[in-house]
Amino acid sequence: MSDHLSAVFAALADPTRRGIIARLCESDATVGELAEPFNISAPAISRHLKVLERANLIERNTEAQFRRCRVKQESLQAATDWLEEQRIFWQTSFTRLDNLLKQADEP
Repeated sequence: MSDHLSAVFAALADPTRRGIIARLCESDATVGELAEPFNISAPAISRHLKVLERANLIERNTEAQFRRCRVKQESLQAATDWLEEQRIFWQTSFTRLDNLLKQADEP
């Protein structure tokens, strides 16, 4: 797994950060809008956003007095692609194992 994917999965290991990403997948949002559903301090939200930004999952832009965030789909796609490769590998392996076990049960 590449260092980038390690950073992505480490960032997504936290439920608050997953919630932030889920919200940003719906539409871009300001930092204040992202903080609304969470019962944590503004500095804590800021730390979560920094982790997501370092993992290249989001980008923040300044619009007037607001910091607007958006999800970077290409980084999420890299993680999705890796997970899909793993799913295919294991599905194929289990299918082969199932076939071998069926053959072993035949007289």
